[in-house]
Amino acid sequence: MCLGIPGRIVRIDDPTRKLATVEVSGVRRQINIACVIDDAHPVESCVGDWVLVHVGFAMSRISEEQAAETLKILTELGEAQAEIEAMRETAVP
Repeated sequence: MCLGIPGRIVRIDDPTRKLATVEVSGVRRQINIACVIDDAHPVESCVGDWVLVHVGFAMSRISEEQAAETLKILTELGEAQAEIEAMRETAVP
């Protein structure tokens, strides 16, 4: 099953290529943030944003409350652990 998992953007790695590091339950991974930026919300303003991550892309910005609730539900369903383990395989320091 493919799903979006909430993560928090912790740094911008390459503003030109729109790459950032996201943290999901203690695991960090580089993602593309092109889908969540625009003139009103440029790359530099994304640090601290909560996003739904799917196959290496931030698909949408969400609130911290939405992120917490989604992680809770995914954990209850047992889905979050599988996604976090998959992310660990490609984690960045």
